[in-house]
Amino acid sequence: MVRQLSAREGYNLWAEVYDRDRNPLIALEERHIGGLIGEVAGLTVADVGCGTGRHAIRLAAAGAHVTGLDFSPGMLAGARAKQGAERVRFVLHDVTGDLPFADGSVDRVLCCLVLEHLPDLTTAFRELGRVCARSPQGAIVVSAMHPAMLQRGVRARFYDPRTGEQTEPASLPHEIRDYVAGAIGAGLRIEYLGEHVVDESLAAEYPRGARYLGWPMLLLMKLSRSDEGRATSRSEPPWPDTSCGTTPNRA
Repeated sequence: MVRQLSAREGYNLWAEVYDRDRNPLIALEERHIGGLIGEVAGLTVADVGCGTGRHAIRLAAAGAHVTGLDFSPGMLAGARAKQGAERVRFVLHDVTGDLPFADGSVDRVLCCLVLEHLPDLTTAFRELGRVCARSPQGAIVVSAMHPAMLQRGVRARFYDPRTGEQTEPASLPHEIRDYVAGAIGAGLRIEYLGEHVVDESLAAEYPRGARYLGWPMLLLMKLSRSDEGRATSRSEPPWPDTSCGTTPNRA
């Protein structure tokens, strides 16, 4: 039996073990997301739903001016306790509402493993786009659990460190078309959309991922603001394509 909690309750509890959980989804994301984020030295970065600061602290160490937002006090406590956290401005903030940044004030906007917990993707993408700079440096990078995982009965979940009970923070069954429609409806340009699978090297290092070998686990998107006020898309990303499906995975 899986216990279901609100997203805030669930992540507050998960924070106690989040960084020790050896989650194959996080490992897969961290293998691929760096190329989408790119060089950040001297840039302003917003990590929306920063959790325990796994991206925020690394990007600050690379020279970015980083603000990390999260609605979970437990997650932020974990982030602030890490080495290098003093370089990041961590803010307790409900990311389902307006973000505390001026229009076009952020060079890189990250939203990682968050949107599957939000009911209105268009509104979320619109707010991410509002704060993103309308410049060659401006970009939004999004990661999400691949919707195909739902076909295997998998959602974001963990074992309660106190009771051992399997627990799920509330999430929603968004499909790829929902992410695409949400981004386009928010007036964003889709620069890249990639689907990433569990390969043998990941399964060997993270045994929990072995049962999903060859299965899409991660969805990645890179977006930018459209100068024309409407979204367009590029059929060829400006880096090696690591998507699965019709294109072989080169990870």
